[in-house]
Amino acid sequence: MKILVDTHIFLWMLAVPEKLSEKRRYELESPANEIFLSSISIAEMMIKQSIGKLVVNFDPLEMAGEMGLELLDFTGKNAVTLGSMPLYHKDPFDRMLMAQAIDFGLKIMTDDEKFGKYPCKIM
Repeated sequence: MKILVDTHIFLWMLAVPEKLSEKRRYELESPANEIFLSSISIAEMMIKQSIGKLVVNFDPLEMAGEMGLELLDFTGKNAVTLGSMPLYHKDPFDRMLMAQAIDFGLKIMTDDEKFGKYPCKIM
């Protein structure tokens, strides 16, 4: 299975893995699954750090690599998909993650219930 982790899931993996259910930890650790971190999540963390909403005292690229996560770049096709999505969810970072999940056929691991209003597979 191919899984895209939402930004908060990545942060939980790093700092508070106990927030992840046993099932989620199993899926994230299973060698049968490919786990992706979006470049959008990295941008979100860096922007939130620059405005004082988040402390990022680690290199997200280095940590993703150490955790075996694959980096997923945001593409022009993702931008077109984003443009056609209804505005049920106003957070631009989450909308970009959903566009990626839709375009690449990925399941997205999130706790955000608003994702359910879009045609992406949630776990």
